[in-house]
Amino acid sequence: MKRLIPALFALATLASLPAAARSAALVDLQVLDLDRHETLPRHPHHGREFIEGRPGHRYAVVLQNLTGERVLAVVSVDGVNAISGETAGAGQAGYVLGPWQRMEVRGWRKDLSQVAEFEFTALGDSYTARTGRPGNVGVIGVAAFRERRPPPPRWEDEIAQAAPAERARGGTADAAAPAAAAESARAEAYAGSVQRQQLGTGHGQRRWDAARTTHFERQSAHPNQVLSLWYDSTEALVARGVLPARWPHSHRQPEAFPIGFAPDPY
Repeated sequence: MKRLIPALFALATLASLPAAARSAALVDLQVLDLDRHETLPRHPHHGREFIEGRPGHRYAVVLQNLTGERVLAVVSVDGVNAISGETAGAGQAGYVLGPWQRMEVRGWRKDLSQVAEFEFTALGDSYTARTGRPGNVGVIGVAAFRERRPPPPRWEDEIAQAAPAERARGGTADAAAPAAAAESARAEAYAGSVQRQQLGTGHGQRRWDAARTTHFERQSAHPNQVLSLWYDSTEALVARGVLPARWPHSHRQPEAFPIGFAPDPY
């Protein structure tokens, strides 16, 4: 089995440091259909990426650490934290991935030995709808954090201070505000074409899934990377224009003259 067990998860511990750069990718996010044993392809549309869910199919959120250091990944499904069950926030508990580690998050964590499986289901049967929080159904997200490093020895600080002032000031422009404005504009443009969400994520059967707690101190209160994947049924994605219309396929052999003799009137 490719999944590394036990998984580690850490409670929110924040360092009093400025926000780190958000450009470098820390983790990769994929969704694996466990019943078809395939990674679901992404379909870009209006600045977002969509995957096609199949009702009744179990799935896993697959995380790949792209760095040689430990990384904290806070996983959100339908706007709910996959570990705590709280309405999701980036400062909550998450899974700790070791250097280059691949992890499959297969469900809502119930304790340190079990999860309730993620499965695509009708919106009304989703976990969030059944707990009165259906407002963010249809999106899977990850907020990734670097780990805080211990401060270097004092002599290293003194050497660093001798560097040119321009180097110390370089790259301090904050690009977060224009990025947020662009995302807001895309969201507003997209909102007018969105049809009613059909699929959500259910609270499936319990399965063994061992984990243990660990300590992780975040480099910053702000995520270094945020990833989102939207999902819905085939029909809903076709209605939104994400997928092309699919015509029913006939297994009958084509005929040059399909219309035969005149039928009786009864």
